[in-house]
Amino acid sequence: MSERIVIDPVTRIEGHLKIEVEINNGVVTDAWSSGTLFRGVETILQGREPEEAWLITQRLCGVCTYIHGVTSVRSVEDALNITVPENARHIRNLLTGGLYVHDHPVHFYHLSALDWVDIVSALSASVSATESLAKSLSANAPAIDFAATQESLQNFVNSGKLGPFAGGYWGHSAYTLSPEENLLFAAHYLYALRQQVKAGRMHAIFGGKNPHIQSLRVGGVTCADEINTTRIGEFRSLLNEMRDFIDNVYLPDVQHLASAYPEWGTIGGFRNYLAFGEFQMSNSDQGDLFLPAGVIMDKNIGQVNDVMLAEINEHVRHSWYEGSTARYPQYGETVPNYTGYNTDDRYSWLKAPRYKGEPMEVGPLARMLVAYGMGHPNVVSAVDGFLAKAGLGVDALHSTLGRSAARAIETKIIADEMGYWLDQLQPGSSARVSASMPNQAAGIGLNEAPRGALGHWINIENQKIGNYQMVVPSTWNLGPRCASGSRGPVEEALIGTPVANPEQPVEILRIVHSYDPCIACAVHVTDNDQDSHYQIKVL
Repeated sequence: MSERIVIDPVTRIEGHLKIEVEINNGVVTDAWSSGTLFRGVETILQGREPEEAWLITQRLCGVCTYIHGVTSVRSVEDALNITVPENARHIRNLLTGGLYVHDHPVHFYHLSALDWVDIVSALSASVSATESLAKSLSANAPAIDFAATQESLQNFVNSGKLGPFAGGYWGHSAYTLSPEENLLFAAHYLYALRQQVKAGRMHAIFGGKNPHIQSLRVGGVTCADEINTTRIGEFRSLLNEMRDFIDNVYLPDVQHLASAYPEWGTIGGFRNYLAFGEFQMSNSDQGDLFLPAGVIMDKNIGQVNDVMLAEINEHVRHSWYEGSTARYPQYGETVPNYTGYNTDDRYSWLKAPRYKGEPMEVGPLARMLVAYGMGHPNVVSAVDGFLAKAGLGVDALHSTLGRSAARAIETKIIADEMGYWLDQLQPGSSARVSASMPNQAAGIGLNEAPRGALGHWINIENQKIGNYQMVVPSTWNLGPRCASGSRGPVEEALIGTPVANPEQPVEILRIVHSYDPCIACAVHVTDNDQDSHYQIKVL
């Protein structure tokens, strides 16, 4: 029996996403990913001052705001051939690292955990057994009053105003954790809400505020006066608190979830990976990166190839834009042309980036696999240690579980390294250089957003922005088919997924959420009268 189901909108993400799948005999046999919101930021930038671009692009998203700002600044600096001072490089690394330390735990606990954790089941948990479980996972786990958490959950349920929990598929057969495991994760869900505030404060110390920091400029940063022993000490104190949370809550929780759902180490995987690399370690060598750049094809971790930017093209054959020609981003066009939703023709506002004609997964898993394949000692040690504790092999990383595991592993690696970067700051030294705008120039800014490889391409004409194109992580991961008809990564990852109940497709959400979609910064609308957050249509 064949049937199609539509999840529209997908919630617990940033922006507007529609997923349609075809199911035959309980298994997904085809899929379509549709970004349903057009922002048009690239067209807004045309004719503006190049030095203003970072302020506007930073507002693409309300989660990973800083990363677009710094990538935009890099594109202009590349066009102007600027090298920023050492202090600016270290500050930018710390701000980027702080974004990872904030963003990855938020994804696990608040955007994806409810695909694995049955909140209702937690109400019947034994508090004493939950306390024992917490200690078994981490001897230094924070003291949490699980009885109080359970009571709060019960009061929440009794109120009838369930907020983000209202549309859950509670009791679904795919939820296999015990009541005690569910209570533990529910308590850590709430605990993580408080921790993310501390990560946000880290950003505010050198960024002025969070979100949308204020201290970036072409040529460096404007927070030179904040590079002093007091502010460095404040940052270090917050960083140490986050490292404690990562070591004793976040990482053990992800390890436990991986061991509890081992079958998901074979579901939802992809085959090709791309990473631009990030965290510049040298002013003299832009290619000296803490997390390396690289390309992996067909899951061959043992062969990591160099990234060749000229091999990147964006396809629009199945997107709502004029034309059907694939273009290198420097010469890209963004001319909207909505023709209606049609999975046989055009069905998404997202373009379809390809590398050498192939779809590529980007993000934490791509970064960790590239670094692992290149023998990065921190990554090899962390990945092998995680897999040993979870009872999984390296092949299990090519999966839904692999993406969550990679985020947690990466968070620890970066947080541990940030203390070293903090030590490199030099109070009293320069943090910005000035530059003049040429009449004509072109530049590229590359970065690794928490969600994956990010590129900004700028053409400067008569000292103004002539053309500006961005290829963002979720375009790589959630874009539609290309001109040759090959599916995008999330579309391909969904193929073969077993779905127990098409009216409650939690298995599909697990895979989609594992990519941490960021379609655009937007307000999510809740229909309180219908007591629902999304609609499932069985066609």
